[in-house]
Amino acid sequence: MVEQGLHVALNPNGCFVEDMKNLGKLIAKGERNGRMFTLDVNTPEVNSMLFTHGKGAGDIGIWHKQVGHVSLQRLKLMDKQNLVRDFPKFGTKEVMSKVCEVCQLGKQVRHPLPAQTTHVSFKPLKMIHLDVWTTKIESIGGYKYYVSFIDDHTRKVWVYFMKHKGEVFQHFLNFKAMVEKEKGVSIKCLRSDGGESIFQMNLVRF
Repeated sequence: MVEQGLHVALNPNGCFVEDMKNLGKLIAKGERNGRMFTLDVNTPEVNSMLFTHGKGAGDIGIWHKQVGHVSLQRLKLMDKQNLVRDFPKFGTKEVMSKVCEVCQLGKQVRHPLPAQTTHVSFKPLKMIHLDVWTTKIESIGGYKYYVSFIDDHTRKVWVYFMKHKGEVFQHFLNFKAMVEKEKGVSIKCLRSDGGESIFQMNLVRF
């Protein structure tokens, strides 16, 4: 109704629909039931207001939404076969003024996820992924960064919080000692994006 240039007002006395282009003429009135407002759409006045009022009646975009987001070809076929009473006459070259966002989202598809990955390591600690992250808001304890270690085989994640990025190497040493003692094997490969030069230098010395 708003798209068709009508004004809808809600107050303790009920729901009022006015035509602001016609000096605020009252078109329909609804009742208030508790915290809800009801409007009888079966009356001829409201039916006329909803489907044939104002310039919105011939807007192909509005009709596209009202009949369930059908294609423009289907709308023109409905018009040609007289399937809808009082259906507006659309030109053969008429198109919607804007792309329908709902249709765009509804038609998006996603490729199925693979049944199993082929790059996962076949043993724990065969490969460890290291990433350093930052947060926009500092925690109460003063922590603004954290480093994560992910086992490529088990996908288990260990997270350590940091106040400074320079703490990455010490957390790596603590993590390495803990998991190697727990698993009984050594870390074979450490993968990172190479963003922490200080960590890289300490790792080379190590």
